[in-house]
Amino acid sequence: MNAPDRFLAHLGECPLVAIIRGITPDEAEAVAGAVIDAGFRIVEVPLNSPEPYRSIEIMARRFGEVATIGAGTVLDPVEVARVADAGGRLIVSPNADRAVISAAVSGGLASAPGVFTPSEAFMALGAGAHALKLFPAEAASPAVVKAMLAVLPKGTPVLVVGGIRPDNMAPWREAGAAGFGLGSNLYRPGKTVAEVAAAARAYVAALG
Repeated sequence: MNAPDRFLAHLGECPLVAIIRGITPDEAEAVAGAVIDAGFRIVEVPLNSPEPYRSIEIMARRFGEVATIGAGTVLDPVEVARVADAGGRLIVSPNADRAVISAAVSGGLASAPGVFTPSEAFMALGAGAHALKLFPAEAASPAVVKAMLAVLPKGTPVLVVGGIRPDNMAPWREAGAAGFGLGSNLYRPGKTVAEVAAAARAYVAALG
């Protein structure tokens, strides 16, 4: 199975993406293991973390057979190749940059760029994106997701990112969101592995 299909399959298994911004290589295996043990199947290491490529390499080597490991905050096509070389198979960005999307697609990786308007969404899909990241969700609402999905191609996965907690996912899911990216409410530097594991279990439990 290729990387985009694996990503979509893993999203179907568990519609939660662990965004572990600030992770260090020393913590990478333990923290990724905690969220994967809780049921997550997608882990994203933002590139503005310390030594992100090393952390991706560690996670991909240990968990690449059971989860999609990738990078977030990917802003330059050059970074796409470095992620792939480290074993990452998913490229996530806060914006919709045609060059980054094209680099991911041509490299055989899954692409999930950030969008906030229908114009950005259609541009990203036209460039080959496999899923869309609605960001920042704090400035949107479930009604925005519902309206956007009404005009996007049927089956387009829209992941909601920003301010998502276990107790506020339901309205987004009812509106049609395919999943969620979870950041500081799941992991932030200084949290213990046990704390991350507990938060991950709470998110999985909230899916019902």
